[in-house]
Amino acid sequence: MTGRLPAIAATALVMSFAMGPPAQADAVADFYKGKQISLIIGTSSGNDYDFRARLLARHLGRFIPGEPSIVPRNMPGAGGINAANWLANVAPQDGTAIHMIMANMMNKQAVGVPGIKFDVRQFSWIGNTTSTPNVTSSWHTSGITRIEQVKERELIIGAPAGTAGEVYGAVLNALVGTKFKVVTGYPGGNEVNLAMERGEIQGRASNSWASWKSTKPDWVREKKLIVLVQIALKRDPELADIPTLIDLVNNDRDRQFMAFLSAETTVARALVTPPGVPAERVRALRRAFDATVKDPQFLADADKMGGMDIQPMTGEVAQPIAHAIVNTPPDIIDYAQKVLGNLLR
Repeated sequence: MTGRLPAIAATALVMSFAMGPPAQADAVADFYKGKQISLIIGTSSGNDYDFRARLLARHLGRFIPGEPSIVPRNMPGAGGINAANWLANVAPQDGTAIHMIMANMMNKQAVGVPGIKFDVRQFSWIGNTTSTPNVTSSWHTSGITRIEQVKERELIIGAPAGTAGEVYGAVLNALVGTKFKVVTGYPGGNEVNLAMERGEIQGRASNSWASWKSTKPDWVREKKLIVLVQIALKRDPELADIPTLIDLVNNDRDRQFMAFLSAETTVARALVTPPGVPAERVRALRRAFDATVKDPQFLADADKMGGMDIQPMTGEVAQPIAHAIVNTPPDIIDYAQKVLGNLLR
């Protein structure tokens, strides 16, 4: 009789572990059933952040236990800082608020941009939909087709104030010797695009390559848009002949700084939750994201949206990348602050 006790105990232990995940799943389902999740977008409508968030909102809820509805909400302002501040300080911390965070929030936090009241290391990263480079581009009527030409004559490019494009233009001028004139004051990327078409400016300081392909595929196809430089840790295969920021500088300190600026594109379109969301709900949201980005209905919907680029990354992989950007060594941050100067406002 006593010989059977260890086997019985072991069987009971195995069964208790086996029953754990369903019990947790049931608790998550009970919480989310009949609820609504707000998906916060830190930009105005009609751009890649907005399109991706709304695409996810249409499909993600099917894979979350309890199948809550997901409602996208635009919260533009301060180049994405307003939305991230809201998430950190106002949003409910129960898993009913998620955010498609703007990619340069980690860099902004690291260099100490004023107005930041969040720490991205306290957010829980749910997943990332693509690792796409940002690009600085000229309009086809400008006569500029290579970055070297911008060292010889001025190119007027547009960017909403406080966004990455304003930074890229200033950095290229300071470290590469280009003659970009960055015009800010546009409320969003759509207005920059209209200004290019009207001839008010000669290019756009920054947009993701994935965004150009999904929002303006005709411009890409007809070569109305000419990519001059890509911001990424390595060249995108579709832009193999276009230099990166890192390619354009000649010493280790500048290369380290350019790598710091470029690392954000690795987690270019990511979903996060506020601090404090219960771990079992974070896990459920992560697994729902993983299932969504493989779902045939989701992928078909993405394909209908101009063949939207989907290169998914799990939250477990994305989170340490975001942390590493914020935790960039102090000597690189000091140099970044010197180069960026009055852009840190």
